[in-house]
Amino acid sequence: MNNVKISRIYFALSYQMRILLGMLIALVVADGLISKLLVKHGFAREGNPFLQYWIGEDVFLVIKLLCAVLAGLVLRNMYKRNPKLSFISTVCFVIFYTLIVAWSLYIFFVTQM
Repeated sequence: MNNVKISRIYFALSYQMRILLGMLIALVVADGLISKLLVKHGFAREGNPFLQYWIGEDVFLVIKLLCAVLAGLVLRNMYKRNPKLSFISTVCFVIFYTLIVAWSLYIFFVTQM
C-alpha cells in the first residue's frame, strides 16, 4: 500500500514538473520575442551580455529556444536524482522569467502610449 502512495506522489510531481518545464520554455521564448521587439524599435537593450551581439540576428530566437530546451532537459534529468531540488529550482526559474516577461511587457506598453 505504501509503494502505491509513493508512486502516486512521484507521478503527480512528474506531471507538475512537466507543466513547470513547459511554462519555463514558453516564458524564455516570450522573453526573446519581446526583447527582440523592444530592441528593434530602440525602446530597450538586451541585458544579457552573451546575447547582446545576437539580438539583431535571426538566430537569436533559435539560441533562446535551444538554451531553454537544454535548461529544461537538465532540470528534468536532475528531477530523476533529486526531485525536490529540481522542483524548487524550476519554480524559482519560472518566477524569475515571469518577472522578466512582466517587466518587458510593462516597458512595451508604456512606450506605446
